[in-house]
Amino acid sequence: MGGPAFPPPLPFLPYGRQDVDQADIDAVTTVLRGDWLTQGPAVEAFERALCERTGAAHAVSCANGTAALHLAALALGLGPGDAVVVPSVTFLATANAARYAGAEVAFADVDPETGLMGPEQAEAAMERAARAGWRVRALVPVHFAGQTADRTGLGALAARHGLAVIEDACHAIGSVDVMPDGRALPVGSGAFGTLTAFSFHPVKTIAAGEGGAVTTNDADLAARLRRFRNHGMEREPAGFEDHEAAFAAEGIANPWYYEMAEPGFNYRLTDIHSALALSQLGRLDAFVERRRHLMDLYAERLSQLAPLVLPAACVPWCRPAWHLCAVRIDFAASGRTRAQVMADLRTRGIGSQVHYIPVHRQPYWRRRYGDLALPGAEAHYARTLSLPLFPAMTDADVERVAVALAGTLGLRAPA
Repeated sequence: MGGPAFPPPLPFLPYGRQDVDQADIDAVTTVLRGDWLTQGPAVEAFERALCERTGAAHAVSCANGTAALHLAALALGLGPGDAVVVPSVTFLATANAARYAGAEVAFADVDPETGLMGPEQAEAAMERAARAGWRVRALVPVHFAGQTADRTGLGALAARHGLAVIEDACHAIGSVDVMPDGRALPVGSGAFGTLTAFSFHPVKTIAAGEGGAVTTNDADLAARLRRFRNHGMEREPAGFEDHEAAFAAEGIANPWYYEMAEPGFNYRLTDIHSALALSQLGRLDAFVERRRHLMDLYAERLSQLAPLVLPAACVPWCRPAWHLCAVRIDFAASGRTRAQVMADLRTRGIGSQVHYIPVHRQPYWRRRYGDLALPGAEAHYARTLSLPLFPAMTDADVERVAVALAGTLGLRAPA
């Protein structure tokens, strides 16, 4: 006789995961069977669709979200002597992109509950930059976890001081701000920012494998973005400087000719990645709806673990396309360290992550600027933990995570 039957182990739940279906696979294989693997029609089709989705006049695709941020800095002509204001709660790339261009970074504090930089924190960072003798050229608000920073307030601050705004929307494709008059303004529309950078990494709301894009309503900036993503090459006759070499005797541009007025980078997005991104963009509404539903379930379940655990704090002006489920846990009061909680969750088949270590604490920046006092960022970091969130999760998966988290913290499971 056989032994007792045991149920199969539950699948591991990572904190984030792409959702690829047969239509996505078919879109990629169509490109692979075609004539263009890069610099072809799928790139242009994706850029057109992104414009339609965001309402922006121009979309310039690129290799990844970091490249998008770097291209935005280059397009604005940022360089030595300039500074940008960046919240400390973000990924490394937001600050690094400014340094790639030679600019300094004025780190701003954040709201400890939401992780978002507001106008007051940005203005304090601007004052610190002025004392250092830097010329602040741009604000770089980060839309954390899918929620937007206060774009109205930050836009007004930028307008008062003549600053550009680069929105780091790598978490926020599909998020919208709801205005007092009822208008819904999508992230990337350019209603508040000069340039908006997106990421299509696999854990983001839509995936390209790797990929990014910048949207803008400024035609000149869009042209600069396109040049910088392709080695700095200029192929439009109107931009040629050496007319003798560029044009034939009858005034027609030589078909092989190109120029480089300043160096750029190879930041192009391939047709393979563009095809996947375009297919995924068609599923964005379904992804966003599912993520919102899962976050509503998390809020209901985790509210029963208060005050030790609190769901993600919500801002009133945004309908977020949730990228992360970043909850707040009082680890000190629980008597367990974050590392212990994460390890225990993992033994229960549940992945988690921390978003983010405040960037101003990184050794490079501490050597450059010294130790900064940003208490909001420190308080946010001390309590944050990102739990699994991706569209393929079931309602039962949320229940499983909530029960596991309660167990590892010694709390009664939510009913």
